[in-house]
Amino acid sequence: IRIGAEISSGDILVGKITPKGETKLSAEEKLLRAIFGEKAKDVRDSSLYLEHGEHGKVVDIKIFSREEGDKLSTGVLKSIQVSVANLRKIQVGDKMSGRHGNKGVISKIVPVEDMPYMADGTPIDIILSPLGIISRMNLGQLLETHMGFAAQKLGYKVATPALNGLREEDIRNELKRAGLPENGKVKLHDGKTGSAYDHAITVGIKYILKLNHMVEDKIHQRSIGPYSLITQQPLGGKAQFGGQRFGEMEVWALEGYGAAHTLQEILTIKSDDVTGRSKAYEAIIKGEEIQKQNVPESFNVLVSELKGLCLNVELLGGTPRLTEEEEIAAEIKGKKILEAEIVESASDLKDEYKTMTEKEGLAPEELSGLSVVNPEE
Repeated sequence: IRIGAEISSGDILVGKITPKGETKLSAEEKLLRAIFGEKAKDVRDSSLYLEHGEHGKVVDIKIFSREEGDKLSTGVLKSIQVSVANLRKIQVGDKMSGRHGNKGVISKIVPVEDMPYMADGTPIDIILSPLGIISRMNLGQLLETHMGFAAQKLGYKVATPALNGLREEDIRNELKRAGLPENGKVKLHDGKTGSAYDHAITVGIKYILKLNHMVEDKIHQRSIGPYSLITQQPLGGKAQFGGQRFGEMEVWALEGYGAAHTLQEILTIKSDDVTGRSKAYEAIIKGEEIQKQNVPESFNVLVSELKGLCLNVELLGGTPRLTEEEEIAAEIKGKKILEAEIVESASDLKDEYKTMTEKEGLAPEELSGLSVVNPEE
């Protein structure tokens, strides 16, 4: 791919094919080889694709090879690195931090005219919750705010160590020299109504840094995807295109609301009930009602682990669920049993009729079949 290209998830960044192992060719494959030559050779696609949910512009391509004298890991002949970047606007959910461990996420973004403003009309850029100071007791952020406010007014920059820097008296003196209140608090006005707030608020200049935890990288959703080979549960994490973990505490929440059917669905057909999830998918496609769930695979894993401890666990109670083949076999068997019962009851009636006619002194007739008798007679 070239530098400057706009790309989105699923686009090929580096094309690469890997030959498959030499295998015996079938007649069809031999014919294809004869027609197309070596192009029809068994190869698999092992290209580098842009990851799911990513997009941007290619800004740099670096190629490393042993021929050029680059140091590469054992067995690697050539390595290609493609750098993809995109320009983002700050948004709700992005993480930011000061220089005193005072990190947090953005909860709301409003137009500049709705932000509180000072008496001279200067709007505030960012509002931080005062609860962040009480819980952490990192007062350095307050001292930085006060000193930054004074330094901006006086037109100079400050460089001070974190824990062994300016004293409180020095900051007070600088605020006083800048013509600001000694406590660093000023009256603010509501951006929407224009009325002043009741209490003075700490205002100043401080560093705010962008952290690499952005909501756009974290958002993730999936319908169907890869499952774990052992437990048959969906994999975890965005990188594996996994599902959302529904843990112990989330189960308690649904139990508290009494949402039994939702909980059963999440723990079976949306997770590791292999038969149930395929039948549920089939029922949704056909527009039918989803049938009762089966035993989840994680239960079978537990039983297998208990067998490893020499404990034989058997599942008792309830009617066992039959496979489609077993259901058909049972149906055929049931029909045969029913036919046998009808034949048996017919011969019994025949014998009974003969006995009754002999008792009454009537001549028994040759019976060729059964006649329907009214029960009242």
